[in-house]
Amino acid sequence: MRCYNERLRGQAGWPAFFTGRSRKNAQALDARRVATHWAIKVMLANYLPILIFLGVATALAILMLVLGTGFGRYFSRFHDDRAKRSPYECGFEAFEDSRMKFDVRYYLVAILFIVFDLEIAFLFPWAVALDKLGLFGLLAMGIFLAVLVVGFIYEWKKGALEWD
Repeated sequence: MRCYNERLRGQAGWPAFFTGRSRKNAQALDARRVATHWAIKVMLANYLPILIFLGVATALAILMLVLGTGFGRYFSRFHDDRAKRSPYECGFEAFEDSRMKFDVRYYLVAILFIVFDLEIAFLFPWAVALDKLGLFGLLAMGIFLAVLVVGFIYEWKKGALEWD
């Protein structure tokens, strides 16, 4: 097992006779460590404006939330109004219970819309790069569109798009 002095041998600040090096080598080692230390400080100082920006943004956000909530509660004319707490639909009183279930077909049509709408997201970049893709790109998009059309026809035949 090594002793404490042997582990620290060569560390900055130790006299040359403890480190086993000459005084000149020890001074050079100290100078390199000081230069490295200052380089790290300069590098971290470059991030200081970002840290200040984040601190100011956080403080400003908290200040606006607290002031907005405080002024809103203090200056509101009617703190507890029965009309404000009542449920309404487009300005009218609710006809039924507001917690009724939606029909599953609504979700099905919404999902189908998203699927077929994403098709357009693939068509625009393909149309821009069509001259570079050549025949291979044209065939690949043709297969892609064929799969989507088959899926659309299947959903249409199953009646998923009907609102009966």
